[in-house]
Amino acid sequence: MNIKRAKEEIKNTIEAYLLKDAYGSYEIPSLRQRPIFLMGPPGVGKTQIMEQVARECKIGLVAYTITHHTRQSAVGLPFILDKEFGNETYRVTEYTMSEIVASVYEKMETTGLKEGILFIDEINCVSETLAPTMLQFLQYKTFGNHKIPEGWVIVTAGNPPEYNKSVRDFDVVTLDRIKLIHVEPDFEVWKAYAYENDLHPAVISYLNTKPEHFCRIETTVDGKFFATPRGWEDLSRFIQIYERLDKKADRDVVGEYIQFPRIAKDFTNYLELYYKYREDYQIEEILSGTIRESLCNKLSRAPFDEKLNVIGLLLSRLSQHFRRVADQGDRTALLMDELKKISPDLNDVESDSMIKRLSDLRSSWKETWDKKREAGLINRREDYLCRDVEALLLKYEETLRNGDDLNDQASWDKLRELFAEETAKYETFLADAGKTLEYAFDFMEAAFMDGQEMVVFVTELNTGYYSVKFLKEYECERYYQYNERLLFKDREDELRTRIDNLGK
Repeated sequence: MNIKRAKEEIKNTIEAYLLKDAYGSYEIPSLRQRPIFLMGPPGVGKTQIMEQVARECKIGLVAYTITHHTRQSAVGLPFILDKEFGNETYRVTEYTMSEIVASVYEKMETTGLKEGILFIDEINCVSETLAPTMLQFLQYKTFGNHKIPEGWVIVTAGNPPEYNKSVRDFDVVTLDRIKLIHVEPDFEVWKAYAYENDLHPAVISYLNTKPEHFCRIETTVDGKFFATPRGWEDLSRFIQIYERLDKKADRDVVGEYIQFPRIAKDFTNYLELYYKYREDYQIEEILSGTIRESLCNKLSRAPFDEKLNVIGLLLSRLSQHFRRVADQGDRTALLMDELKKISPDLNDVESDSMIKRLSDLRSSWKETWDKKREAGLINRREDYLCRDVEALLLKYEETLRNGDDLNDQASWDKLRELFAEETAKYETFLADAGKTLEYAFDFMEAAFMDGQEMVVFVTELNTGYYSVKFLKEYECERYYQYNERLLFKDREDELRTRIDNLGK
């Protein structure tokens, strides 16, 4: 299954494992909660989805790569303890608490989260001395003498033997005690993630044209060559930072992330063309409404790869507009929900002043999100949005303090006036993004009419996280027209395929 389906299965399993009965006990006892074992190629996203699952399920996460551990750090160190058995004293070997188990308890203490995921990566690559301990861990959920606390779901991951010569096979007894999920790379799933997380458009458009290079791992007489989803994402981030520093990634830089020389060379050439097309076609001009007939004619006669590259440039710039709308919309919604909590109660004459309530609200907001941040329950975008809301609350508080001494109702009216500025900003961003989308359609129609390139453009709009979110708010007639044609063509193709199959 692909990584998206694997993520859903893990979430469903966690929900089932953490379900309690009327007496507060887990419906599936801890010993019967099979550890999940994700088996898939390196860089496919196994570790990353665990962070997402923990955030979305609002539970803790402790992650370890077990190959970094010795038997002592995993099991604990031995010490001698005197114990009495049948009126006789014996010296018995005990073990200190495993570093891994201790980390689970520390996570519970620091975050207040009593349930979570213990994620152990590369579990099928342990050393000879640690292998029996890992089998005991999978079967009985213990490290040495210490059990994993109830409410903590065990998820493990590993690579198939063709990718790692250190892999050891589990026997049937162990396999019969785990929940095995095979994960395969899926470019379409990754592409949706790439759009949502603002990966570099050159990487996305390149892999659109050559999806076979998305995850490629080969072993030859000359060595191991590989290009992985993780490599593409890390390269994307690095190129973005390079651009901010006014630097360009050459073949050597690309090869540091995409360790497949032929693919690295091919992408480097593509990246050069990407920068050239960005200058040649003046994307900013197009999205500002200036459409030159000469450029349209040039693009209509260009090779298909060039057309795809320019479409990718358009979509990338549009996505930035769409994301700005989404961020402002989510920021405004969060702010509105908080301000509702301090609306004046005219019947309560002893209530605190509006400034005091606003100050308390800001403190409560900061405390709540600081705890979520420490527990790892928010991603970077959510973190930035909550910091923005905190800054706005502080700004409103200072405005009231520095203004006239107003009563509660007048202070509330002032807050509504300040909040209206954020709403107006959202409407402005929405309108601006709508204009850029309309201009993009103008250009696409001038260059391609309703050809295959328009199908690509609309299909990518249907894929992008922020474009889909934007199109739920903005009525774009041409998008719906072309999308309806696309859906009709898909249904027509499906019907023809069925008819052809019936005739065989």
